[in-house]
Amino acid sequence: MKDLTNFDAYDVGFDIPAKPGMDEADIQTPALVLDLDALERNIKKMGDYAKAHGMRHRVHGKMHKSVDVAKLQEKLGGAVGVCCQKVSEAEVFARGGIKDVLVSNQVRDPAKLDRLAQLPRHGARTIVCVDDIDNVAELSAAAQTHGTEIECLIEIDCGAGRCGVTTTEAVIDIAKAIVAAENLTFTGIQAYQGAMQHMDSYEDRKAKLDIAIAQVKDAVDGLKAEGIDCTLVSGGGTGSYYFESNSGVYNELQCGSYAFMDADYGRILDKDGNRIDQGEWENAFFILTSVMSHAKADKAIVDAGLKAQSVDSGLPVIFGRDDVEYIKCSDEHGVVMDPQGVLKVNDKLRLVPGHCDPTANVHDWYVGVRGGKVECVWPVSARGRAY
Repeated sequence: MKDLTNFDAYDVGFDIPAKPGMDEADIQTPALVLDLDALERNIKKMGDYAKAHGMRHRVHGKMHKSVDVAKLQEKLGGAVGVCCQKVSEAEVFARGGIKDVLVSNQVRDPAKLDRLAQLPRHGARTIVCVDDIDNVAELSAAAQTHGTEIECLIEIDCGAGRCGVTTTEAVIDIAKAIVAAENLTFTGIQAYQGAMQHMDSYEDRKAKLDIAIAQVKDAVDGLKAEGIDCTLVSGGGTGSYYFESNSGVYNELQCGSYAFMDADYGRILDKDGNRIDQGEWENAFFILTSVMSHAKADKAIVDAGLKAQSVDSGLPVIFGRDDVEYIKCSDEHGVVMDPQGVLKVNDKLRLVPGHCDPTANVHDWYVGVRGGKVECVWPVSARGRAY
């Protein structure tokens, strides 16, 4: 990784999009911009909430893929560590100094199991999800090979329809196998209801979580009856954290997108029927883009197209403006409707991406801005770590 303390060694626009001290207007585009004031307020707000409700908050590293953002979440929000979805992500965070890492996914490939078992050597508490009793022996063998300890959470499918077991009996069987295995520790349950996170209605989300919470409570009670305690019951997202934190069952949250707030999450409604990006959380994550052509009187063409973002959750929204609209994109171009012709070539716009996670993964840098000035440039540390 490059030493970013000496920016004179690198050319803005060739290796990095900006350097500290420059005006936001001079950032090379398209670039990921973080509004540091909004980001810090979001982080502090979630940290205060978790503390007030007696919850641990393990932030989701797959959202930002940034060691710097994770450390800010620890410093300002009291985060206890990170979730990662891939071993390669976990390696980046562990090597970057994050001391509590959960791979909130299954690890079955022999090479990946071997790498996972070496994570504790970086000083990181290492936890992984399990949903198959055969995986227990695989994890135990890998940990014994390296003389390390791996903690395990049994994943419950509580509505996402992906990984995870669906019965308390299966949870108990796997837990007993973990307890009996060498170099493994049974730590608890992973129960993240991802399928409901983006449902617009607060009441609809609550109904889904009520079912999930009952399912998880049954598993916790079943384990307790067998003399097996759950140190962690982990889950919860930006669209549901208030349900898990008041459940009396969960004790750890895994919220991610709250810190950045993308357009898809922003449209869901709180208990009072308000969009969550209009009071609960602030937009802090943007694609800064420039107008590169205005040959058509009613259309401005910008330099942020498909290669600068993910549109799986819809097109980006132009931040703070209702006189222009981003309507479509191709590889290198975005088309902005400008019926009044208010935009000019080289004007810059902030776009709120539809989905922050995969958008971050196609950029090398975050440009942190405060008061119209660049304050920092952070690498997207785990960019491309999908293995």
